[in-house]
Amino acid sequence: MNPVGALVGAGLAAGILLVVSAWRASRPTLVDRVAPYVGSRPATSSLLATVDVARTGSRSGASLARALVTPVVTDLSRVLEHLGSSSASIRARLALLPGRGGVEGFRVEQVLWAAAGLLLGLLLAVPLAAARGLQPLPVAALVLLGGVGGALLRDWFLTRQVRSRERRIVAEFPTVAELLALAVGAGESPVAALDRVARTVHGAMAFELQRTLADVRAGATVAQALTALGRRSNLAVVSRFADGVAIAIERGSPLADVLRAQAADARDAAKRELMESGGRREIAMLTPVVFLLLPLTVAFALFPGISVLDLGTP
Repeated sequence: MNPVGALVGAGLAAGILLVVSAWRASRPTLVDRVAPYVGSRPATSSLLATVDVARTGSRSGASLARALVTPVVTDLSRVLEHLGSSSASIRARLALLPGRGGVEGFRVEQVLWAAAGLLLGLLLAVPLAAARGLQPLPVAALVLLGGVGGALLRDWFLTRQVRSRERRIVAEFPTVAELLALAVGAGESPVAALDRVARTVHGAMAFELQRTLADVRAGATVAQALTALGRRSNLAVVSRFADGVAIAIERGSPLADVLRAQAADARDAAKRELMESGGRREIAMLTPVVFLLLPLTVAFALFPGISVLDLGTP
């Protein structure tokens, strides 16, 4: 396979893709079709008229590029919806990561990672085709595999980020629960205790408490904000804590006793998780012993006896 031909074919495919994108971008939307038949209020200021003229005028280079790329990204996002995780799963995972965009932003990142995978696959396929004379079908399969691998790698990296944040939340949660119990036991209200602990500690759990306080200040009750915290975290220990405190507030139970009991349960859950993690790591440590050291020991024990045997004589 000629590398020049492969590059020419890639350029031709990119040109066809741009033509299709331009055609899709030039198609009128439903809003553009309905707009001439809907009466609009005339502009009362020349400044608004200037803005309208600027909007209907010539597009800049950035807006034109965005108009060309948006249809392609939309189509690829629909393909990724069937290829990898669903939008609901991505939305639930993004809720745990602060400062992240929505599902649309993640899909754009996935498309970019897939494009990088396609480029990497092309860079690997062209030298292999030039050196070993590969056929076009294996080269195309290698390039396609690079694109799919890039999209799936972005999804895996998001899952890894979420699991890392969940581990930090589980590690910080017992201390936060005990501080809340101390603050409420000292006579503070639940909102004041949440505010004090959120300002005192730092980390992933402190950020979740700040989000809970933001929900309370936005008009939600403390029980509703704590329930949203448990649903958003998707962790059993946090969900039990949030549900227990929410029920105690609704029923008027002694909140300090409930918080101390929840803190003790969180400590016990952390100890159980530590013991389970130690057991899993102990089993993982046996893997090199069983599959590496033990066969080598058997080989050293049997080799002297096998070497003195004359296997060639009948």
